[in-house]
This record gives sequence, structure tokens and C-alpha cells, in this order.
Amino acid sequence: MKIAFDAKRAFYNNTGLGNYSRNTIRQLSTFYPLNKYLLYTPSTAKSIRFKISNNSRIITPQTFTGQIFKSYWRSYLINYQISNDNPALYHGLSNELPFGIKSVKTKTVVTIHDLIFKRFPKMYKPADRNIYDRKFRYAAENANIVIAVSKQTSSDIMEFYKIDINKIRVVYQSCNPVFYKLLDEKERAGIKKKYLLPNDFLLYIGTIEERKNLLGVVKALHKSKIDIPLIVIGNKTAYFDRVNKYILTNGLSNRILFFDNLANTDLPVFYQSAKAFVYPSFFEGFGIPILEALASGTPVITSEGGCFSEAAGENSVFVNPYKHESIAEGILKVLSSKELRVNMIVEGRKHALKFTEEQVAKNLMTTYEQLF
Repeated sequence: MKIAFDAKRAFYNNTGLGNYSRNTIRQLSTFYPLNKYLLYTPSTAKSIRFKISNNSRIITPQTFTGQIFKSYWRSYLINYQISNDNPALYHGLSNELPFGIKSVKTKTVVTIHDLIFKRFPKMYKPADRNIYDRKFRYAAENANIVIAVSKQTSSDIMEFYKIDINKIRVVYQSCNPVFYKLLDEKERAGIKKKYLLPNDFLLYIGTIEERKNLLGVVKALHKSKIDIPLIVIGNKTAYFDRVNKYILTNGLSNRILFFDNLANTDLPVFYQSAKAFVYPSFFEGFGIPILEALASGTPVITSEGGCFSEAAGENSVFVNPYKHESIAEGILKVLSSKELRVNMIVEGRKHALKFTEEQVAKNLMTTYEQLF
């Protein structure tokens, strides 16, 4: 079978949608090597290292117009390319399908990751909300199958876009298999020395933006008896200024440690060395960092409700993200009981095995086959 992907994010984005796109392409090409995979992208970015397999081919704009107006090519002109290549199906990996895709006699699938801009509209500029809404709605209405990355996202698609449940499939994501490999003390020691990591610490990984609620974690540490530092890894947005102001005002600089430009290959050591992973986000489509932590054998403290129980499993500790007292209580609960931590590590690893690359690839292929 010949399968085509909107692979722009695989070549443009280091995290988030980029990881999902790269993982999906790699998983399918690895576990279903007899298929052919077409990767449509306006161009490739030198900063993204993405090694494709022999059964995959990168396709970029061939016309002068497409090469100059790359966004227009991806949203409209790509239909001509799809028609010429004649794949069995076209999968939009990042919430979008080309406008006019129904003129092409190709089955279509779109993955919708979340509708956060509908749930929390004040966190987005009006112009951005309108663009997202137009693209997401069109894709959901015109795809043959809509993949939701969680039951929460599936529910949101039905609520906001009135899409029939029979058209939606929940297919969970996987994380990079590197997180499932537990490192020995010697391997960890070298990385810990490289970054001068403390012996004990809590870990937060994620974009430093309002929705992910880092300030709530900082307040929890400040207002409680938690005496170990918090390591923060993530891209900064304007929200960082609010967090940093609180840190400076309350003399917390030696308790909140920020790390930038971290090598992805070093990330597992941070997870595996942390006492707990703290992720009280207000809302997520799924929450890949949660899965990375569980696979790494790290106890997870995350938010109650939403998709978090899907990602974290029943043995994680759930807190109210709107109350820093609840976050602090959850952290202290994990830190104060070795027995609880051991159980969370064991059961968390078991839960993470439900999301292996092979299982996710199988679920995707089963979804594709339902089109024929």
C-alpha cells in the first residue's frame, strides 16, 4: 500500500507535532516495511535530524509557484501532487487537510491532537483562533476518518464540531523508545556530572506557558515544606516572565533550576534521576511527557480529570491544578513514602507498555484498513 503524509511538522518542529509526525512515520515504516510512504513537505529544515527509511520518499514542491508560495502549496496546490502520485490514503498528521482534498480520489485521515484553543480561547490571539478553527473544522468534516489522540480529544471533536462518533478513532501516541531503556548508575553519573545535577530533585518538562501551570508548581514549593529543588526543562514564552518574577521576589532562585539547550539523548537521565515528575497542566490533548516519565520509571504527579488518567494510569498521583496546596500535598505524598514510590514506578512502567511503538503502529494500520 502507498501511504502519503503531510510531513511538514516532521521536518520543521523539534517537539510536539514534530515528534508525533516523526514517530508515526518511523513506526509504520519499521513495522510495515512493505508499504511505500510519501512524505509531503514544503521543504526540509537543516536543524531537524530525521533519517528516513528506504521505503519512504520526501516530496517537495516541483513548480515555481509551489516553491515560492510554500504555505499555499501545502494548503491547496498539493492536491495536484497527491492526484498524480495516487496514494491509497493521505494522512494529515497535524490537524489539517488540504482545502479541496475531496476533489482527489484518495481516502483521507486526519489526526487532531487537541482543541485547546476552543477550551481556553483567552490564551490565544483572535486571529490565531480563527485560523485554527477554520483548518481544524474543515479537516474534521472532510476526512474519511478522524484520529483523536485521547478520549478527551474525541469528546471535544464531537462537542465543538459535531462530528459523528462513528467517524472518530482514538489512537494513542507512543514516546521515543529511548525512554523505556533504564540506564545503570554509571551511565547516569556521567550526565549528572555534566549538568551538575543535585542528588535529589523534582522534574518539570514542557513548554513554559500559562496552560501548563509551572507557576502553580513553584507556588507549591514556596508555600510548603518541600525542601528539594525543581528542575525545569522547556521552551520559554512570555509566561516565563511571570514565573521568574515570582521566583525572584520570593528568593527561590536556588530552588528552581532552569536548563536550556538540553541534548535529547540526555533527557532520559533527568527523568530516571528525578524523585518525581510534576505535571499539573490545566489541559492537554494527551501529555507525552507523562508517558516519557512512566516509561523511565519516574513517579508522576499530574492533574485530575481530562486526558490525564488516560496518559498516567490509575497508579499516578492526581491533584487539583488550580490549587497549589493540592499540588504540594501530592508532591509530599510521593516524597514521604518509599513504598508508594516503588509501587508507582512498577505500575507506571506496566502502564507505559500499553503505548509501545509496535502497538501504536498496529493500531494505526488497523485504522487505515477500515477505509477499504
